[in-house]
Amino acid sequence: MEFSYWQSIITGLIQGATELFPISSLGHAILIPAWIGGNFLTFMTDENQAYLLITIAMHLASAIALFIVFRKRWLNLIFGAGKSIIKRDFQTTQFRVLGYIVIATIPVGVLGVVFGDYFQNIFGKPVFSAIFLFCNGLILILAEKLSRRDIPHEFSDSDAEIDHRINAKSAFVIGMGQSLALFAGISRFGITMSAGLLKKLNHSVASDFAFLMALPVIVGAAIVKLPELFTSNTNEILGQILVGCLVSFTATYFSVKFLVKWFKTNTLYPFAIYCIIFGLISFARFI
Repeated sequence: MEFSYWQSIITGLIQGATELFPISSLGHAILIPAWIGGNFLTFMTDENQAYLLITIAMHLASAIALFIVFRKRWLNLIFGAGKSIIKRDFQTTQFRVLGYIVIATIPVGVLGVVFGDYFQNIFGKPVFSAIFLFCNGLILILAEKLSRRDIPHEFSDSDAEIDHRINAKSAFVIGMGQSLALFAGISRFGITMSAGLLKKLNHSVASDFAFLMALPVIVGAAIVKLPELFTSNTNEILGQILVGCLVSFTATYFSVKFLVKWFKTNTLYPFAIYCIIFGLISFARFI
């Protein structure tokens, strides 16, 4: 199996830089190597299963960076929910918000297991990723058009704002929407943030909610798939994978820092336009 260090660096950079942008990291992990071509494209198509495992490993590196950025929020939610369970007070903000995250994770987990083979079969086909990336752009525009703009915070705490706007039913619906990200080209972050906007969260809080929602899905996929790294022929390139993971971690950390500031005052429109243009160009190239 040939997977060079420069290929691992490029893959890690693609993954880390795009994971938490609403432009689909998985879609770019397919489209950019396809544009590069050569050995990169050969590896991606001939070693489909191996490339999928590599991208999942780099997703886990992104998850670690995401947790570090939001560690205070996560620790507050986890310990707060734990205290609620001990006191049997299930109406606290921490318990409810953590519960919504769990509920929203269930649909994507179930569908990922049931239809995993189907999604794996279309993984690595650039024309499908181009179509889904174009659709992703339309979803982002639709969410912006249908949502109210410049909604003020009703609460000083972002978690309290989420608790006020989201309930168990809407969390499940958001989870179903998040399942669309199983198609390479549809952004998990973009879907979740769009759902938050439609539930009348402002851009800052909606992005916070999307960041929180991303972590358990990424970690769950890694737990299910990563053991295969050590039982398949990918164990021949663990050094390259490790380098890619370090690049992915670093790129994710800085991209999340950027996006947290971006969504305090800006919208999804630039990302939507980019997805539509890149999706159309890629479709024309690979059809």
